[in-house]
Amino acid sequence: MPRRALLIDDSRAMRMLLGSQVRALGFDVIEAGDGSEALAALHERHDVDLALVDWNMPVMNGLEFIRAVRSDQEYRDLCIVVITSETELSQMQAALEAGADEYLMKPFTRDSLGSKLELLGLPHGAA
Repeated sequence: MPRRALLIDDSRAMRMLLGSQVRALGFDVIEAGDGSEALAALHERHDVDLALVDWNMPVMNGLEFIRAVRSDQEYRDLCIVVITSETELSQMQAALEAGADEYLMKPFTRDSLGSKLELLGLPHGAA
């Protein structure tokens, strides 16, 4: 059964790029333009294994999304990776303290994403 990833980014172009990389790693993909849309998608689907979350988004940013997800026991097993161009270590620390499992700096390669997923124990089938 394929793994399912939720891509959360307000940039449609970034979702398309990230989506192709995640699909190549063997995941089915669901997309959301902000944290609020992502929470709605999680409530509709209970089979999401991984959330790849942008930091800066309107409506509900990545940090707010992480806090909302981690406050709900139903999603305790969801792996969350923050994908960001932010370079402030304090922001990375805030995301990890809020419950993110990992972070990945933009730009990144499919291989670096695959390595992060392996570290998190998420097997993938690279195409």
